[in-house]
Amino acid sequence: MIEQAFACRARAVAWFQELQGLLIKAFEQLEDEAPAALYPGAPGRFERKPWSRGEDEGGGIGGFMKGRFFEKVGVHFSQVHGAFSPDYAKQIPGAAEDPRFWACGVSLIAHMRNPHCPAAHMNTRHIQTTQWWFGGGGDLNPTQDYQRSQEFEDAQAFHAPYKAACDRFDEGYFPKFKAWCDEYFWLPHRQEPRGVGGIFYDHHNSGDWERDFTLTQEVGRAFLEAYPPLLRKRMSQPWTEADREEQLHRRGRYVEYNLLYDRGTTFGLKTGGNVETILSSMPPEARWA
Repeated sequence: MIEQAFACRARAVAWFQELQGLLIKAFEQLEDEAPAALYPGAPGRFERKPWSRGEDEGGGIGGFMKGRFFEKVGVHFSQVHGAFSPDYAKQIPGAAEDPRFWACGVSLIAHMRNPHCPAAHMNTRHIQTTQWWFGGGGDLNPTQDYQRSQEFEDAQAFHAPYKAACDRFDEGYFPKFKAWCDEYFWLPHRQEPRGVGGIFYDHHNSGDWERDFTLTQEVGRAFLEAYPPLLRKRMSQPWTEADREEQLHRRGRYVEYNLLYDRGTTFGLKTGGNVETILSSMPPEARWA
């Protein structure tokens, strides 16, 4: 059992590292393609910053870019292990009796310079305690009111690859994960959604590790199929100061959610993760009325 667990870890690490590379390559290509008339200057490039959680407790590679098309984007890989604090262990499946854990994954947040190009979030992860599970998903976060409906064409186009990926495993997954996303990315103090949804799943263990790992790989690939085409569609659309003002106020909602409710932020900070990568989800500029 121990050997099998370590073999699974090695395969997960290899995939998440590959996914980070694929995402970085796709985003740098978009930087190159953005029209110079709207986005002057040299295309941005990612800076990779290794970090360590501590002596023999893993770490990761943060990928950061501030470009001409991407105002701020982070694509981060992490692999960490250690022991949860007694209080936090009570909240984690399989950790109350043994607080030791191992976790690996990729997380991404993109804040676009063009207000008509929606922000997006994605992460996929694998966690082992005395139990194991996968989690993650992706969601779209437009900053313009005319885009903020799940019936809008961009939201529909974003959801479609996720539905196709989920349907290959179980036609019940997409409606379940989509509803979970809508519930999870909800700002109760505002009584409004953070964005227009996508999918979200957590503690996913069907009993078949291979199948669940493959699903998680497909979720990562679905983001690559869903998001870059939307950016290409919108990148040539000009914007006004009023559009930018609307974008900055909507980003404020994103900040509120990530600091108050986001599990990933909490998990990273509670497990001694790298603060720079965890808080890179914050937009470079935001505004409140």
